[in-house]
Amino acid sequence: MPEGQPVDRGAIAADLERARRSLHELLGRASAEDFDRRSNGTRWTNEQLLFHMVFGYMVVRRLLLLIRVLSRLPYGASRRFARALDAATPVFDEVNYRGSALAARVYDRRRMGRHFDRIIASLQRRLARETDADLHRGMHFPVRWDPFFTDYMTVEQLYRYPRRHFDFHRRQLTLD
Repeated sequence: MPEGQPVDRGAIAADLERARRSLHELLGRASAEDFDRRSNGTRWTNEQLLFHMVFGYMVVRRLLLLIRVLSRLPYGASRRFARALDAATPVFDEVNYRGSALAARVYDRRRMGRHFDRIIASLQRRLARETDADLHRGMHFPVRWDPFFTDYMTVEQLYRYPRRHFDFHRRQLTLD
């Protein structure tokens, strides 16, 4: 979106709420056996993958802070940072896998929904405070870390990112 164009905050807010409702629906219909079953195409169980889907939204809160810092640095700083992160992809992949597997023990099927509610509420409040100029700020991203990261992403694009991540992984769940 060209700078200066207004951003449809309502659409982003509705998207965040749809994800929140969707997670609660998934948690509500899954049995103990469903949570413990392996997902399709990952090393995670369904419960671990559900946490990973929530984690996508948790990461956005931190990345919003990072964009605010890196977008104010001299040109090229975020590109160099993204390249360094891309070089560390094998380490990231292992930490990403193990971190979600371990964190799902804390934010398990009983706590995950409440935690996600707080994350979505936090993102909703933050979105409401963003100016159009804020939403047009951006930085380079490590494209090897996630198929939904692009080389350069704005704050607006970052708010839209976790739903794509969520929907992708939702298709990998093996819930009956």
